[in-house]
Amino acid sequence: MGDVESDQIRLRSATGRWVILATVLGSGMAMLDSTVVNVALPAIGRDLDAGMSGLQWTVNAYTLTLAALILLGGSLGDRFGRRKIFLIGIVWFAVASALCGVAPNVPVLVIARAAQGVGGALLTPGSLAIIQACFARDDRPRAIGAWSGLGGVAAAVGPLVGGWLVEAVGWHWVFWINLPIAAVAVLVTLRHVPESRDTRSSGRFDVLGSALAALSLAGITYGLIEPGAGRVALAVGVVLAVCFAVLEVRRSPQALVPVQIFASRVFTSINVVTMIMYAAMGVVFFLLVVQLQVSAGFSPIAAGLAMLPVTVLMLLLSAPAGDLAKRIGPRAPMTAGILMCAAGLLLMSRIGPGATYLADVFPAAVLYGLGLSAAVAPLTATVLASARERYAGLASGINNAVARTGSLLAVAAIPPLVGLTGSAYDSPVEFTSGFRVAMLVSAAMLAVSALIAFVTIRSNVLAAAPGPAGRTHCGMAAPPLEERDQEAG
Repeated sequence: MGDVESDQIRLRSATGRWVILATVLGSGMAMLDSTVVNVALPAIGRDLDAGMSGLQWTVNAYTLTLAALILLGGSLGDRFGRRKIFLIGIVWFAVASALCGVAPNVPVLVIARAAQGVGGALLTPGSLAIIQACFARDDRPRAIGAWSGLGGVAAAVGPLVGGWLVEAVGWHWVFWINLPIAAVAVLVTLRHVPESRDTRSSGRFDVLGSALAALSLAGITYGLIEPGAGRVALAVGVVLAVCFAVLEVRRSPQALVPVQIFASRVFTSINVVTMIMYAAMGVVFFLLVVQLQVSAGFSPIAAGLAMLPVTVLMLLLSAPAGDLAKRIGPRAPMTAGILMCAAGLLLMSRIGPGATYLADVFPAAVLYGLGLSAAVAPLTATVLASARERYAGLASGINNAVARTGSLLAVAAIPPLVGLTGSAYDSPVEFTSGFRVAMLVSAAMLAVSALIAFVTIRSNVLAAAPGPAGRTHCGMAAPPLEERDQEAG
């Protein structure tokens, strides 16, 4: 399909449903992988003789390259075509997944996981930018709600799938499961998804900025995971982060992160909320399924099934949450949802030896699922509505990078801070003590992010409003998408 102008896609149309399916399959594969691996961590640790730092790197190698390169992935999609880069990312991700499945030791697994993150950086921003570019304006909040709900289901169902695979066929299959998903995603995308791009995108790509971002995150992550030996790496990472910030200011508007995109106060504040919120969520996804196995005695599949209420609630409620946020504004749903997530983590802190599903896990999972359902769709829609539409891919990339960076740093920093080091996952008492403190710290972070959302998001940036015509458009969309700045008052 060419980049030609025609009617914008409606969500209820056959094409609209195919577009949602393709984007959910692609981004859902990356989301699934970010959680499905966690339930396999004890098995990976035993099989590959890894300590806590090895398990942290198994998670963080993927998150690091994803966070560092996702901005470049969004810019590549805006320039060369979002569908094209989305497809390249899917294939890359599938090949890296196959390599993860045959890894004979932790170093090889970590390298393959880093390669997976590169593929994720290409496909993740493209999935959301395709939706933003192709759907009619009044359908976008609900389309984004459907995307975030179904994608969130992929993330939430990951522990269940991982648990079943670990018990049935071994941990290697938590990676190989991506191959058939990728094959279907490629076929649907090639047949049904129109191409879209920013016709005004030009100039050179900020390769130096991408390299500085990756190296700074690598240094900071290493320094946090290895607080003794990694002091020099931590210092170097911080210096490189400062260099990255200076470089971006000097190169704007051709920078990897153009300063003018933060002219919207809502866009800036929503990214702060995102970083803190996803930092807390990263700790939960990393530690909870391990705690259920190590301390509460759950089998891998039982640990995965424990979070099934989150899956069901996000499937049922995310799209309606997008509609509600459009009507009343995102402030109330986001604030209430994040606070419910915090309350869910307080309940999770009770999980330990002798914990039962109905008394200790189910209430926490329900509350956490209700909170995510209320918060994620409005947050995602607000990110895109508060930036110029010509920056659809870049805005999505920035928000994803912020989310992954928050998760990366929290998973690196919090376990050592709460005493989860060495072979702590072999000791139920030691792991439970650290887990409980980690849940309390994460609940406090969520409370802070809820406060920021409540204070800074005043206007309803999701309300449809006419604006001047721009030139960013979808291959099946005419007239071109409207372009506007949404400033929070």
